[in-house]
Amino acid sequence: MSNFKTMLAVAASTLALAACGGSAEVASPGEGGFGDGGSGGGGTGGGGGNGQAAADCPTGFSNVGTIANNSLRVCQLPTQINGNLTVPLRAGTIYSISGRTSVGVDMGLAQGSTTGTQGILTVEAGVKLFASGGGDYLIINRGSQIFAEGTASNPIIFTSRQNIEGSTGENSHGQWGGIVIAGRAPQAGCQLTAPVTCTGQVEGTDAFYGGNTPTDNSGRMRYVQIRYSGFEIATGNELQALTLAGVGSGTTIEYVQSHNSSDDGIEIFGGNVNLRHIVITGADDDAFDTDTGWRGGAQFGIVTQRAPNATSRSAGFEFSAAPASTPLASRYISQPKIANWTMVGRNSPTDAHTVAHFDTGTKASVVNSVFTSVAGSKAGCLDIADADTATSGPVFHSVFMSCEISYRPSNAVRSEGVFTAGTNNVAKGTSTLTAPSGASITNQVLSFINGANETAVTPYKASTIHSYFTDTTYVGAVKDANDTWWRGWTCGLTDAKC
Repeated sequence: MSNFKTMLAVAASTLALAACGGSAEVASPGEGGFGDGGSGGGGTGGGGGNGQAAADCPTGFSNVGTIANNSLRVCQLPTQINGNLTVPLRAGTIYSISGRTSVGVDMGLAQGSTTGTQGILTVEAGVKLFASGGGDYLIINRGSQIFAEGTASNPIIFTSRQNIEGSTGENSHGQWGGIVIAGRAPQAGCQLTAPVTCTGQVEGTDAFYGGNTPTDNSGRMRYVQIRYSGFEIATGNELQALTLAGVGSGTTIEYVQSHNSSDDGIEIFGGNVNLRHIVITGADDDAFDTDTGWRGGAQFGIVTQRAPNATSRSAGFEFSAAPASTPLASRYISQPKIANWTMVGRNSPTDAHTVAHFDTGTKASVVNSVFTSVAGSKAGCLDIADADTATSGPVFHSVFMSCEISYRPSNAVRSEGVFTAGTNNVAKGTSTLTAPSGASITNQVLSFINGANETAVTPYKASTIHSYFTDTTYVGAVKDANDTWWRGWTCGLTDAKC
């Protein structure tokens, strides 16, 4: 661990120096504007304003120069945020994250703890923030909060320096770290009977997570894009676009897009957080990954995946529980609850890639969802990867699958047995999903709007699976062309380039 901390510190300091260039100016010859004139996901925001950089920075931020042909003033967040800090929307201003940027100091596993220090970070609608390298990331520690609330027409955008400079392409990824939220909700690495202890350490950082407060509140994230993030600190130890570790159900995560993360789009470690209206485009590894006892729900999600890399299993869903070395009966297993997701899998040349993968004793409940992959793909729609998962009792209701291979061949018998035990499931349907017009991502199949065959599936009453869910008259994430919850605040689907 000491070696890991040293490596992270060196990487962060090196990249911070690269970002600042050792001078007051960070101007770049790039074109800037996020590839869309600075409009982000449809709103004008506080990007270029009238093309004139602001003269200064708000109190509490460091003025580190300008960027994008001197059109934006770069105001850098402090690396340690204690107390309250608001990131205001200002014309001609953009904000930067340099190194590990911590909100609060870990306040321990219990509410009312006198250890650590609370930080509260508020980000106003339309604000854009960037980072310059893999050692640059934002972490909200236990007991602290983030309130990043954009709007449908004016989202908050976290992105890379290259994106601002206009040098990102459709396959760009891994250009900065990402966002980590650590909370006090239960997870598999905790001893939850007295005395309560937590040993969970957030992947990609040296921060701790978990506790015994299922309703813990780490703040709100709404109408947020996270672009070109993800960074491998070491093999198996990565930062994702958004990491939720021990985050409680008092936290709001809605209308969040991960675009082109070099690892997972969203990864959840334990906790009870619920999510709604999620878009994950172009994740290099898994789109939605869960582990160490997550017991929450996620409703309305769109996943479109690009071609796999050579080594990743790269699933749409990658759901794991706790270490398989622990007997199933004594594990704090994951119990993910999923409703109304549409997942478009990769065009994979092998069956190593799966649209939905369930492992190590995961007790999943999946209803009203669509799993598909492009024509010719060898990726199976479903993989129940181990006997412990089958034994734990996963359930599928009103799930429409449309893949050339319905089940990953190595686990086909087990997977078929679990899937066919549910109701209103279609194992080998024909996709009639359609794409919106005007899409600006060309290296992914963006067909996620229901057609006749998806509409024909009788939906399941989702509220019986999780009280967080709303009941729908359809399966999948998007009912029809008139269902536009994903428009305006996302990039690449129609409204704006990423």
